[in-house]
Amino acid sequence: MVSVDVISEEDDMMTVLFKDSDRALLNAVRRNLMGHIPKMAIDTVRFQMGTYDQCTKCEHLNPAGVARRTAGGTGCMKCEAAFEKEGDDYVVWETNYAIPDEMIAQRVAMIPIPTDPEAYYFEGDCPDCKDLVEEDRGCPTCNMIYTLRAFGAKGGKTITARDLTFLGDDSGNVPEAYRDIPITVLHEGQMIEFWATARMGYGVNHAKWSPTAGVTFEPRQTASIANDKKAKTLFDMGLRVSKKDFKDGRLDDVSKVSALKKDLHNVGAGTGMSEDFDDAITLENVEGEFLLSFETDGSMTPKAALNASFSKLEQRFASIKEDIEHVIG
Repeated sequence: MVSVDVISEEDDMMTVLFKDSDRALLNAVRRNLMGHIPKMAIDTVRFQMGTYDQCTKCEHLNPAGVARRTAGGTGCMKCEAAFEKEGDDYVVWETNYAIPDEMIAQRVAMIPIPTDPEAYYFEGDCPDCKDLVEEDRGCPTCNMIYTLRAFGAKGGKTITARDLTFLGDDSGNVPEAYRDIPITVLHEGQMIEFWATARMGYGVNHAKWSPTAGVTFEPRQTASIANDKKAKTLFDMGLRVSKKDFKDGRLDDVSKVSALKKDLHNVGAGTGMSEDFDDAITLENVEGEFLLSFETDGSMTPKAALNASFSKLEQRFASIKEDIEHVIG
């Protein structure tokens, strides 16, 4: 029976060891991690366009020119402060910036959105939306709404994911580690305002719905010293692995073997040391054991992503089993 051991786990990276397995299963897990895990991502962005006079007293945005005394206006629509002198009574802002809206929308789509598959539905499965036509779907149980309103500054101001505001509890905020992702730069007189809608999707349809990256697997290997004298060429360099890490000439520890493989680059072809070393340490694959490594984009923990992959595989295999039993039954 296949077993899985966690070798290393960080906030956004993980390495696990599969035993009694094969390449077909590892490849299935790899493909699921990249393309078949439910994930939230911003899918639509609605930009607010226009020019505004911002009241310096209450910071209310008024349509350009409407509140100015020179244009016959009566002042700020909120506090009724007189708009007589630009810079003193009001500041002019325009939704005009260097980067096109399409590029900003793409950047926002790639910002990791916290994902809890148990808390949200796909729009097509949502109890409140599944019977509606597609353009009418969208509710708090299948959508997450974000808004952003930001203003530029003299010399330029970088607008980041930190400026995104989730219309809900704190669980929907962009994780702290990713709040410095840049969206655009605004200069004096420039502003940006939009509403963004995040919904569930799969990475197989778009990269923004893929929670993982760098998903790889390789056979687990062990190392053996074939020639003590020549192996000294590597050990004398004082790198990550020393001779005392070997027990009876063998090295089985997964982390140490991984470090050794990096050390071996120092005595490989093109280093001038390959003849002296002469493959004094050999690596062998362990039958039926593989190491799977991947990192996440911050939308979920590596463990949650791996468990979601296993769950999806279980569902797909169960469906195949039912189809086979139906055909041969």
